[in-house]
Amino acid sequence: MRLRYFTAAVVTLAFALGGRQFWFRNRPSPSSAAGASSAISTPPAIESPDTLRRGETLAHLFARNGLTGAEVRHLASMLDLRKLKTGLVFLVRRQHADSAPDQITVRTGPEQRLKLTRLSATWLATAEPIRWFVDTVRYAGAIESSLYEALDRAVPWSSLAIGERTKLAWEMADVFAWQLDFSRDLQPGDAFQVVLERLTSEEGETRAGNVLAADLEVNGKPVTAFRYSENGKPGYFDAAGLSLRRAFLRAPVEFRRISSRFNRARRHPVLGYARRHEGTDYAADPGTPVIAAGDGTVESAGWSGGYGNLIVVRHRNGIATRYGHLRGFATGVRSGARVSQGQVIGYVGSTGLSTGPHLHYEFRVNGAARDPSRIDLGNGEPIAPSLKSAFDADRLLLTHLLMAQPLTSVATAPASRAVEQQ
Repeated sequence: MRLRYFTAAVVTLAFALGGRQFWFRNRPSPSSAAGASSAISTPPAIESPDTLRRGETLAHLFARNGLTGAEVRHLASMLDLRKLKTGLVFLVRRQHADSAPDQITVRTGPEQRLKLTRLSATWLATAEPIRWFVDTVRYAGAIESSLYEALDRAVPWSSLAIGERTKLAWEMADVFAWQLDFSRDLQPGDAFQVVLERLTSEEGETRAGNVLAADLEVNGKPVTAFRYSENGKPGYFDAAGLSLRRAFLRAPVEFRRISSRFNRARRHPVLGYARRHEGTDYAADPGTPVIAAGDGTVESAGWSGGYGNLIVVRHRNGIATRYGHLRGFATGVRSGARVSQGQVIGYVGSTGLSTGPHLHYEFRVNGAARDPSRIDLGNGEPIAPSLKSAFDADRLLLTHLLMAQPLTSVATAPASRAVEQQ
């Protein structure tokens, strides 16, 4: 099977006032006037950007550019007002400095721009696709404090924007969600290598695409993942062709920041004395979704003393997981309900004996609390025998890319067209 680079999914754009990357960047200058041989030359049109400011409506922006009344209402009818966020950039074109606009261009999303062109007494709306090109790059570096910091040092600003580096860190955490708890397993002295698709638009934006292969050295031990599509469904496998998926996730909350390690004699922050603390606390913002670590049945969901709002999920082989101090429960989560791994079951809160918002998580085997990071979850399912040779061919290619020099570009093509790597 040949390795394919797929079109990146359209991502909903949220504009904010600080640290944003606008859909107006690296735009080419207006075309030049008629050639020197012409007896009469036409001056180029004037294009100027205008930004939708905080507290403004579309009418404010258009009025600032000489458009009012029925014309504004007609233009507004061509736009999805729900997507008009603070920071959105409009490119306004005029034929002369003192003339009314005859064209307005705005990026309505990562893959489309909308052109509004004046035609006599009306306006015409034309949607234009934005071309994205995909290539393959490799980043590698040492981890001194966190993966975020390591990526900031290893990835040039010109190669990937800071927000996309953060996204890449979360993508890597998702790849290894069954092997590592990124909030506490990564330590100074560890290292990473990652090969991924990078998308670049015709206007210069860059985005992180699919992680194709990744390798982490954690406490001197390598953990490796290779992306491969089995019957059209992408997944991640180790070098032996075993799926990285396991019966339990290592962390039950997406915001992976622990407030205290697993400790049998931690001083309880409310009671003020040493107390058996049979779990792991994840500090997170109130309302952060809490997910089921594995498939199971809800044994109970309700108030439980010092735990506050508590969910207990019963799994196979005598395993139970407990989720405490919740602000509330997800719809349908009640005693007897079936839940699936990764399903949102509740939301981080500070109920019960708690000094601040966090999730208290316990992993119990036959009633005894166990450190989930030390549980052997066995091996994943092997790739289908009929696909093993094709997987091995792709794995060899990706291994070669992982061991290449940093920031090696492998292939470039429009994101709208699949590229085959032999």
